[in-house]
Amino acid sequence: GPYPNRGSCVFAQTSVMRGGTSRDKRRQSRLLRGNAKGFEICTVDHAKGGVVRLDATISYRDFGHEVGVFAHEHDELKTDNFMKVYSPSEGDENFVPAFSESVDCTKGKPVDEHTVAWWRMDCGRVLGIYDNRLIEYEPSTLAPLGLVVGQDELVGRRVVVVPSGLDRDCVLSYSDEVGMEGADCGSAETGEEQVTLLRTG
Repeated sequence: GPYPNRGSCVFAQTSVMRGGTSRDKRRQSRLLRGNAKGFEICTVDHAKGGVVRLDATISYRDFGHEVGVFAHEHDELKTDNFMKVYSPSEGDENFVPAFSESVDCTKGKPVDEHTVAWWRMDCGRVLGIYDNRLIEYEPSTLAPLGLVVGQDELVGRRVVVVPSGLDRDCVLSYSDEVGMEGADCGSAETGEEQVTLLRTG
């Protein structure tokens, strides 16, 4: 139901990269360490025998507010060897406006290293193209959530979104009202399902 969001939330991406991965060659996990004032977000580096590195410190002022110290200094921050992910922002030049008919999100060109675009599906999901990858973003914060299609399958193809012709059960609309942000407070609407297609040529 339409209940106001309470308290605060801090998002941290976690993962373990196995040996032989093609992303950034790191084998790391995230560790959350709680304390009397809040918590710390650390990285466990499996390639270095489980060395723990402090990345962020979150301290609570009260029940609804936190203070974060992010990007603690460490050697890896001094290099440019990180995988970078484009984060969309409302109104930027890469946004594909809302559409009711089929739309070619790649503007008739095959995906390459210069292709950057993002759009909102009718169901509420947010998808985007960056670095030859199709990525899903969190709908309210537009933070990257995960990989949908990798480089090996996307390069040289076009991404086209078409109506499927089927009625969808509902769509969540997102509220900007203070205390009611996000999809959990959205309302259901009727409409049509959409399909995302990868096309060659």
